[in-house]
Amino acid sequence: MKQKLQSSKRHIVEVLCYIILTLVLCFLFQELTRPKYMSHPYEGAMMAEYYEAETEHDVIFLGDCEFYETISPVTLWEDYGVSSYVRGSPQQLIWQSYYILQDTLEHETPKVVVFNAMEMKIGEVQSEAYTRLSLDGLQNMNYRLKAAELSLKEENESLLSYVFPLLRYHSRITDLNKDDFNYFFQRDLISHHGYLMQTSIDPQTEEPFQMPLFDYSFPDVCWEYLDKIADLCEENDIELILFKAPTVSWQYPWYEEWDEQLASYAEERGLLYINGIAYADDMGLDMTKDTYDKGVHLNVYGAEKCSAFLGTILRNDYSVPDGRLDSSQVSAWAPVCERYHAARGDK
Repeated sequence: MKQKLQSSKRHIVEVLCYIILTLVLCFLFQELTRPKYMSHPYEGAMMAEYYEAETEHDVIFLGDCEFYETISPVTLWEDYGVSSYVRGSPQQLIWQSYYILQDTLEHETPKVVVFNAMEMKIGEVQSEAYTRLSLDGLQNMNYRLKAAELSLKEENESLLSYVFPLLRYHSRITDLNKDDFNYFFQRDLISHHGYLMQTSIDPQTEEPFQMPLFDYSFPDVCWEYLDKIADLCEENDIELILFKAPTVSWQYPWYEEWDEQLASYAEERGLLYINGIAYADDMGLDMTKDTYDKGVHLNVYGAEKCSAFLGTILRNDYSVPDGRLDSSQVSAWAPVCERYHAARGDK
């Protein structure tokens, strides 16, 4: 009897060890095959970087490439003492921004949220690839799944794969490169508090052509989630600003009809809406020098000008405190600023 009991215990231990070993191997295989985003597309690494920030943030920016290539948190900090972070990703959709904001509120409650008005124009998922870049790095599983469920594009796309990336990326085993091994557990920082720096210059040489539309209405789902974002901010005593980046191009036009709809919405909700295009001259933007892709996005020199414009508003009109008076904040921002200026090429 005693031998049978010992044998049974040994069998249970062996089974448990086998299960644990299998799980560990699956985890290691998953970490090996999931994209590291240490080379193109870099943007996939940015969402997860938020959780590594050691600073508190009074301002959170929510948006797509119009924000993460337009807003420089280091400029806001150095010139105005505004502590901020850009929670952005490529072609970030408005319902994704809503759940990213929910995730943010699990970690901190900012005084101001600035939302990218350009997100109002897209009410349908464009590609699974963009969804992955936006959501794979989102830490809160509940919000990741809610956002992913609304973002499934392909019929065979699995919601479970947003929980277990191995289900999506296992086929990458034949496409592994040196990044997959060099960054197996540890990643380099790609962004500067969510800002993706571009230092090159490629001037805008032509006036952007805007093709007329048959219908200038924003999709209903965008109005629905703009309301949700506004309500969530109100519930948490957060000021909400709607901001259109100061860039306009043939690739990303901005129509007066869109501008009028957002201005009307902002007035009804008691919000500030800023069309940055109208203030480009006030910002001092020179699109022969302040863009790296012919006016589609700003480079670091343009981003710093736009950020300075917003910094004045945040400090003067929204009473965002000067974090430079807090020694702990100063210490936390010091390495962020140092790394930023090194990447910018400052001496």
